[in-house]
Amino acid sequence: MTGLVVAMDGPSGSGKSSVSRGVARALGLRYLDTGAMYRAMTWWMLRQGVDLADPAAIAARCGEPGIVSGTDPDGPAIHVDGVDVAGPIREGEVTGAVSVVAAVPEVRARMVALQREIIGAGGIVVEGRDIGSVVCPEAPVKIYLTASAEARARRRTAELAGTTVEAQQEAMARRDTLDSTRKTDPLSMAAGAVELDTTALTLDEVIAEVLRLVKERT
Repeated sequence: MTGLVVAMDGPSGSGKSSVSRGVARALGLRYLDTGAMYRAMTWWMLRQGVDLADPAAIAARCGEPGIVSGTDPDGPAIHVDGVDVAGPIREGEVTGAVSVVAAVPEVRARMVALQREIIGAGGIVVEGRDIGSVVCPEAPVKIYLTASAEARARRRTAELAGTTVEAQQEAMARRDTLDSTRKTDPLSMAAGAVELDTTALTLDEVIAEVLRLVKERT
């Protein structure tokens, strides 16, 4: 398993994080949340007062922040210029802006380079939206998690305070549109990936199915 790469893609609320961490723990692998890296970049842009309506402004400064991502599935850390941002990047302001920042080609180029550097050491489960299609298309195991819009919204509502299923469903629909229609590395199911609908499955059932697929393909 030391060289194994498991690519886990899918939209928000499909269960990527919980499943990826569970699979990494079960197999003794590292774990990388690439979405947290884009959130960290967005957090920095907001803190710096960069005009997020101006892609050129984002592109001009995306090489500045030092983003360091941990790979421990039991406590994945993310730091920007030495500051722990694991909490702040999950706040509403970042969530509402991350798709805009992530759509900028220069941002994606920098993040993909960082992600490939981490993946290069092998033995890792990587979650995101373009892992199997762009970041690591040679991964021997590629999974595309999905779920119904209502199930995804219910899961996200359970994680967040002060929101509703309806509000989350609307927010996810907007983000899905942005992520799947961006010109650079849009959200899509990679060639050779196995689609796994998690709507009616428990977390343990999804993890078990992914572990079965890993065994089958390795």
